[in-house]
Amino acid sequence: MDQHQSISELFAAVCNKYKDASAFTCLGKTMTFKELDDLSRDFAAYLQHHTTLAPGDRIAVQLPNLLQYPIVLFGALRAGVVIVNTNPLYTGRELEHQLVDSGAKVLVVLANLSKAAEEIIDKTQIQHVIVTEVGDMHDFLKRHIINGVLRYIKKQVPDCYFPSSVKFRRALQLGRRDSFTDVERSPDDIAFLQYTGGTTGVAKGAMLSQANLLANKQQILEFWGDSLQPGKENFLAPLPLYHIYGFTMHCMVLFAIGCESVLVPNPRDLDNVIKSFKKNKLTGMVGLNTLFVALARHADFQALDFSSLRITTSGGMALAEDTAKTWHKLTNTRIVEGYGLTETSPVVTSNDPKNPQVSTIGLALPDTELKVIDSEGGSLPAGEAGELCVRGPQVMLGYWERPEATEKVLSSDGWLRTGDIATIADDGYVRIVDRQKDMIIVSGFNVYPNEVENVLVSHPEIVEAAVIGVEDENSGEAVKAFIVRTEGSDIEDDEIKAFCRESLTAYKVPRRYEFRDELPKTNVGKVLRRELRDSERNA
Repeated sequence: MDQHQSISELFAAVCNKYKDASAFTCLGKTMTFKELDDLSRDFAAYLQHHTTLAPGDRIAVQLPNLLQYPIVLFGALRAGVVIVNTNPLYTGRELEHQLVDSGAKVLVVLANLSKAAEEIIDKTQIQHVIVTEVGDMHDFLKRHIINGVLRYIKKQVPDCYFPSSVKFRRALQLGRRDSFTDVERSPDDIAFLQYTGGTTGVAKGAMLSQANLLANKQQILEFWGDSLQPGKENFLAPLPLYHIYGFTMHCMVLFAIGCESVLVPNPRDLDNVIKSFKKNKLTGMVGLNTLFVALARHADFQALDFSSLRITTSGGMALAEDTAKTWHKLTNTRIVEGYGLTETSPVVTSNDPKNPQVSTIGLALPDTELKVIDSEGGSLPAGEAGELCVRGPQVMLGYWERPEATEKVLSSDGWLRTGDIATIADDGYVRIVDRQKDMIIVSGFNVYPNEVENVLVSHPEIVEAAVIGVEDENSGEAVKAFIVRTEGSDIEDDEIKAFCRESLTAYKVPRRYEFRDELPKTNVGKVLRRELRDSERNA
């Protein structure tokens, strides 16, 4: 367990130790730990004196990776407020559900993306809206250039009105004038409501305590040992910090050792991701499979100097074996794959950074117990596939105001059912077979999409692939593949089928194919099989 009682306590210790070191960099602007300490203090004071928030109340943060994010995050935690991380790309309907369900009283939103909030704000309990613009943390001239170009030239900032709103910079100015005392929080107090669809149903808020997040940070640091060098790391942060994987890695694990995180506001803008590589002597990167694939195929990325890069970590979705091989050949670094869930803060397992085993998600972190169970809840022996269950200090308290949903996944003795099908080998290494709900049953045989997709993307003319089950009058379900071909490729069904037959049993080979320019993804880059299933049903 971590020696600190709260994230705020950890924050104070880190900022004191690494005062003048760089904490976060974004769009050419760097913020030291001392500057972050001061700015987060100002924001916390604003919340205390100019809003109705009390300790334990919720604040919704709807920001991409900008310097404003860690200021708001740590400032709110210092004020004893619970963070509700909110996807900036949410539609009005999705945002309304999360704000109403969490009971958030304050919303921090990027002006460019505020239209959805304006449309539904009167249906929520939000009493104060704090609006920021992309360039707000830059110096005077650059700030006005960035914000002016986005608002008046690119027309990316809509005109929005909120009954009670303040500009982010004004909030910091007001807070700077006020007194402030850090609010003490206990290990069991909720730090985050992190929303997730879970295994089924509507989005639910996973209650992650101070102790959950502190423990997961400490588990990762202990497991990785001397692979991370305190005060000397510089990691690229293309994945959104509002996602629990990006948050825990950059704002807990790497933050705790004085690492600089280079924030990328939009990971789909590959040119800017590559520019970040060029401008910063990066020692590490936190990413996922789709991003690695896209970068490895980009000519400008292939020409980069990777001599300083030592660590690449992967999570959030399965890492394809072909992707791991390509990345290693290109950068001379091996991708360290791990596994986790929103409900586990999130990391459960990790590979050894010095010797990762491809196609596995590694070993359980310290103080983490794993087992696989059958459909009746009985434990299965090593090597047999079943639902993976987790117990450890990183497991959530439960779902916010949803006791029935909590009981379905979290037992009274602390075991969390993940909804993932896995095997645990005799040596402890874990392999994820697939999501339980994504499994396809063909004539009584189980087909796991990940296995089929890994074969498909190993074809040199296939960039991405996703498979789902579709109704079939003969076999109950059949496998359908959605394919994104390489530019200029005209590969068709028969050639892909022949290729798959070399590696897959006949019932696993996709019978039907649909070629697309792109696949639906989350903002993190995870393919949405659910949307593919929905489009198939509505066709």
